[in-house]
Amino acid sequence: MRLLIVENDESLTEQLKKKLESQSFAVDIANNGDDGSYMARVNDYDLIILSDILPKKMGKEVCKDIRDANKTTPIIVISETTNIQEKISFLHEGADDHIIKPFSFDEILARIQIILRRPRILHKPVLDIDVVKLDSYSQLVTRNEKRIYLTRKEFALLEYLMRNKGAVVSRSMIMEHVWDEETDPFSNTVESHILNLRKKIDSKRRRLIHNVPGRGYKIDVLK
Repeated sequence: MRLLIVENDESLTEQLKKKLESQSFAVDIANNGDDGSYMARVNDYDLIILSDILPKKMGKEVCKDIRDANKTTPIIVISETTNIQEKISFLHEGADDHIIKPFSFDEILARIQIILRRPRILHKPVLDIDVVKLDSYSQLVTRNEKRIYLTRKEFALLEYLMRNKGAVVSRSMIMEHVWDEETDPFSNTVESHILNLRKKIDSKRRRLIHNVPGRGYKIDVLK
């Protein structure tokens, strides 16, 4: 899954980015409101972490921009104020949650997981296809109940495919959700990760990850 952090505190953003990437999220960063508003409106993020006070454009304006663009991406606001009216005003602009600085990483990770479980886009914690199971909370993948070791990026790619089981996902869709904007779109990183996943997930008995010529990939049990 791909997240956007809109925050001008570079130390905080780098810490969050590092820890979220350790949980198999792809993370982009915007250091001001203008950039954050633009990135949130043109990209398809799974969740946005938005600071209330930003250079160039304040967080509340960014939140309004996102909702005015008909984007339903979940937004968690991070703030230094405990003012209830300020929190309410953010919620009225379309924010999904509000957290006060300083906060622990465990707290914000729990809030992210809770929001991603909501029915807007149902994110089940445990996914399965054939004999393969993926637990997004424990970061565990098994086949026939035997653990399979995946790198963080392989895990994120498999999770995205499994959340779209049976559907064709294009290369650009995979790049959009699994990699951040710093990744070279012309590299063969998607293809090499698909190849590595096949070696670990597919079996001689049954192939699960399929090429769809000219369109992309899908994970499915084909009869």
